[in-house]
Amino acid sequence: MDMEVDGPPDVKAAPYIKQEPHIKQEPHIKQELHIKQESPPASQRVTPPQGGFRDISVKVHMRRSGKDTWAYLGRGIVSQESSPSGNTIVVRSANDGKDAKPWITFNETTDLLAEKRGNFVVIGHVDLKRGNNNVCSWSLNALNNSETLRLLATIELTCYRVKQAVGDPQKHGKMRRKVERLIKDDRKKRHRRRKDQEALIDAFAKSNINEHLAPASGPIPSAPSLPQVQQTPME
Repeated sequence: MDMEVDGPPDVKAAPYIKQEPHIKQEPHIKQELHIKQESPPASQRVTPPQGGFRDISVKVHMRRSGKDTWAYLGRGIVSQESSPSGNTIVVRSANDGKDAKPWITFNETTDLLAEKRGNFVVIGHVDLKRGNNNVCSWSLNALNNSETLRLLATIELTCYRVKQAVGDPQKHGKMRRKVERLIKDDRKKRHRRRKDQEALIDAFAKSNINEHLAPASGPIPSAPSLPQVQQTPME
């Protein structure tokens, strides 16, 4: 009689699979490339300006209220000064120090309109604090187009009424429209005065020309009679 012997069952050997170890790469870690980068020479390195704002050299002209011509003040320096209340644009003479009295200052409380015309930044300033609508204009002539754009952007950012725009946007828009209207009206008045002056000069010149070319009216004057000379007999 055959006896069954308990033993391990016949199990087929499973194929051996070699697994590569998984290396987790962090996305923010960049593999170092073995490329040698040479640093630029010291002469080509650009040093960032200290203080956050680089002064701008300009030529300054001013036109007072009611005047049609510009007055040249000289070469000036436009700088930006910071204080707890905010930033201020200061325009002073290039020959004076920073302790000297500036020509003009602009800040967030200044009612103005700045426009770019070529390499000029023309600023129309309205003094609404004193209750008058007089417009005083300033012309700042920068060295090139990039300096002009930087000057315009600095003035607009410094003089933008952020608190008023956030707190009372309706009043902010009303004030800006009023300033723009006053400056445009002043410009129209100046153009009208200039046209009137040119028309007056042309009329005066034409009247003088007509007087010289017009024939003389009335009878032609006769030639003056010569005095009679009494002849004495010869001895």
